[in-house]
Amino acid sequence: MALLLGTEYCKIDSNGRFKFPVALKRQIATDDNRFVVRRSFDSECLELWTYSSFQAEVELLQEKLNPFNLVDRAILRKMTHANQIEMDSNDRLLIPPEQKGVLGEAKEIVLQSTGKAIEIWERSAYDKMEASLTDFAALVDQRLGQNGGVSSTSTTE
Repeated sequence: MALLLGTEYCKIDSNGRFKFPVALKRQIATDDNRFVVRRSFDSECLELWTYSSFQAEVELLQEKLNPFNLVDRAILRKMTHANQIEMDSNDRLLIPPEQKGVLGEAKEIVLQSTGKAIEIWERSAYDKMEASLTDFAALVDQRLGQNGGVSSTSTTE
């Protein structure tokens, strides 16, 4: 599974197509031009996965969830509510119409990698989200400082 890093700004046309940035394309270790796009569960953005990464996530879910349990089945259904898309010969991706609504009438989008996937944000929504992280060091310390082995303070003198 590829580790995806970086933030890229892209133009999106009225049909919902954008050119996939070369910097991200180089990080994908396969010639497979298939991707999966789904709505984020906790943010006003879309998630873009390589097909193989999404397949691995689904397989992991299937191992952990009981297909005979109604709640587990609902979780799996929601997690796999996605569309497969393919990169065309001009390295463009088309956001499916049913998911394009998340981006509104965006003319510019931001691709923000999260390691396994890439978030697709409408530019002003991304800027607003970034601005809300005013004290990022405190957030990291709160989540990882005590128990995660990461601290914002130095222990050496």
